[in-house]
Amino acid sequence: MTRGETATRPILVVGATGLLGAPVARALREHGYAVRLLVRDLDRARRRFGDDFEYAPGSVTDEGDVDRAVAGCGAVHISLAAERRDDLDAIEHRGTAAVAAAAARHGLRRISHLTGSLVPERYGRPIAEHRAKRAAEDAIRASGVPFTLFRPTYFTDTLPRHVQGRVAVLFGRGRRLLHPVTAGDYARMVVRALASPAAEGRELYVHGPEPMTLAEALRLYCAALPRRTPVVRVPIRVMATIDRAVLGGRLSGALEVMALLERLGECGDPGPANALLGAPTTTVRQWCEQRSVST
Repeated sequence: MTRGETATRPILVVGATGLLGAPVARALREHGYAVRLLVRDLDRARRRFGDDFEYAPGSVTDEGDVDRAVAGCGAVHISLAAERRDDLDAIEHRGTAAVAAAAARHGLRRISHLTGSLVPERYGRPIAEHRAKRAAEDAIRASGVPFTLFRPTYFTDTLPRHVQGRVAVLFGRGRRLLHPVTAGDYARMVVRALASPAAEGRELYVHGPEPMTLAEALRLYCAALPRRTPVVRVPIRVMATIDRAVLGGRLSGALEVMALLERLGECGDPGPANALLGAPTTTVRQWCEQRSVST
């Protein structure tokens, strides 16, 4: 699809209120696209995004809501993340499948989808998150709608989630080299992909501009905080025991992903994405500095 083909039809963003969906919605709007958001809480979404967006109230788990949200759009970007392990299939798989099916019914020109870099890897029995994401990818392919899949390794914007009280918790050793990418840089790549016919049918690995360990990235983030925040390492097995006993398994998905990152490391070649969409440029240090200034 081209920029002109979407000028009169909105782009739907599914998952726009999430950490990684919101920057995409705003980047699309800043580039002149009409943007529609599928949201569960309409009033809250309006307060957050303002009047420059269209709103489609509803849930990704309701096929009627999804169909009404998709109708009349030119493309859709899907950025779904279940908060609970038990919701992975309903939201990340079946929710995505419902959007893809509706996109096919209504003749959308493109689906772009945030998935994961380790999802296609063959490492044994897939973890629950990857089973849901693989099924979601299969549904997108089966829809017949041209697609672009994004496979980032690690988002810089998730660093604040490691801070628990007065310490930052690092699960595992954190010694593998990764290329953290900011949500802002990723969002600009999504905008370019939706306007580029060359991005159709592509699975694009997204890496940030510099390699560093998660431990190094977390220390940079903590150094930028207004109060001293030490980084505390907790072995993944120990944290899994604490999670089951105290947190009700709330961190089980994240711990499974971190364990796989320790085992497999960073996967995929970002070269095609960089050549097609422009390489990300924001370093972890720059992101920390920008965040410090904005707050």
